[in-house]
Amino acid sequence: MGERLRPRDLALLAEESTTTPMHNATVEIFDPGESGFDHDCLVALISDRISFVPRYRQRLQSVPGRVANPVWVDDEHFDIGYHVRRSALPRPGTLGQLQELVARIVSRPLDRGRPLWEVYFVEGLGDGRVALLYKAHQVLVDGVDTVDLAQVLLDLTPERKELGGDAWEPRRRPTPTGLVADALRDTLGDATTGLDTARSTASAVLRGLDGTAQRAGRIVNGLAGRRPEREGPFAGELSQQRRIGAVWTDLQDYRRIRDVHGGTVNDVILATVAGALRAWLMTRSGSLGGLRQIRAVVPVSVIDAELEATALGSQIAAHLVELPIGEASPVVRLHQVSYSFKVHQETGRGVAANRLAGIAGFAPSTFHAIGSRVAAAERGRGFQLSVTNVPGPQSPLYAAGARMLATYPVPPLLPGHALAIGVTSYDGQVTYGLTADRDLVPDIDVLEQCLREALDELLDTVTGARPRVPRGRRKKSNPQQPAVKP
Repeated sequence: MGERLRPRDLALLAEESTTTPMHNATVEIFDPGESGFDHDCLVALISDRISFVPRYRQRLQSVPGRVANPVWVDDEHFDIGYHVRRSALPRPGTLGQLQELVARIVSRPLDRGRPLWEVYFVEGLGDGRVALLYKAHQVLVDGVDTVDLAQVLLDLTPERKELGGDAWEPRRRPTPTGLVADALRDTLGDATTGLDTARSTASAVLRGLDGTAQRAGRIVNGLAGRRPEREGPFAGELSQQRRIGAVWTDLQDYRRIRDVHGGTVNDVILATVAGALRAWLMTRSGSLGGLRQIRAVVPVSVIDAELEATALGSQIAAHLVELPIGEASPVVRLHQVSYSFKVHQETGRGVAANRLAGIAGFAPSTFHAIGSRVAAAERGRGFQLSVTNVPGPQSPLYAAGARMLATYPVPPLLPGHALAIGVTSYDGQVTYGLTADRDLVPDIDVLEQCLREALDELLDTVTGARPRVPRGRRKKSNPQQPAVKP
């Protein structure tokens, strides 16, 4: 019998709805060059390496009567052609067109009757480039039993490596009687199994009651003519559609700022986010309306035996930080962010960025997946935004000989959260991936510009030579812009 779903994974499934699909995504952009990298090549590459992530060929099977949590079972009808899909942009495709396609794809929940992942091979980008979009459910990639598929597909050199795959045959589908018998055997043999089932059932009931109360509250507010309460500038009732943004910056700029003002590259990135949010909110309302801070959850990598071990050599813990958006000085914002991480650094549990970047494979996609799980588990702590920053390798990576030029994460939105930010550094770049609700955040392009301006503002304090960039809304960029910055 397959492994039984853990209570925290079942909670993630219960949280999922048409407006809050609980999957992570990553976009990677490649230059095929002379490699011949195409859709068929991608299918062959995944077929060769999927044995390293066996859960990618498994689906969830519920137990009759819900006497125990669902189990992972082999998909007897596994069809790699269903999971590895082909799409295209009108040539020459732009970054904006790619982001619109990504937004439509990530807005759709995954089919729970099949293995919970999809990969899209996107053709038609400018200069002959192609993109990969990975999409995997949070219960699939936990960093313990399963890492993200992207982590096992990329190589350090352009030489193609065929690992031989495996002669996989699915195990026979369990019968309903067998599922119940195994559930009873697990319960009698391990008291924690019965306790987990009871907790999962109780949690499901409580979540159902909470959802009913929230719906009733909305009805009452609607009849009374009252607007729903918002906990912050990024809160609201989500729609089923998303907007996606991406901003490419130079890693060396962050290092220059760090070298002058102290702290870490992570501190500079979060100070940039704080400055961007400040400018963005001011373009929306003309003032911050007394808002001084935005509470953000920032998953951090630690060494802590009390936390669940991962296959990446460290654990992931939540760190709450107050982003000082009410502070006008970029340097003071940076020092305040640095101070908030000082206690974490002094515990000795922190993991150096260069150690994370040196993990085999392209680990940022897995770290982002774990970070999203940590953020979901911390919803009760009253934060308004999640920011996941993961360092990656600073040398080029390849898929079947094609060089990866750029990558950015597409983090999921939590219920009631209209914005999420993911950051990945790779090969000299720092890339911000923005996910926003399509209705609540119609001006994600302004936030993209504000991120660039906030970094420029910090650079001004280092060199003094860079001219100030005027704030405020700008005209949308030329639709014929290149597909990526590099």
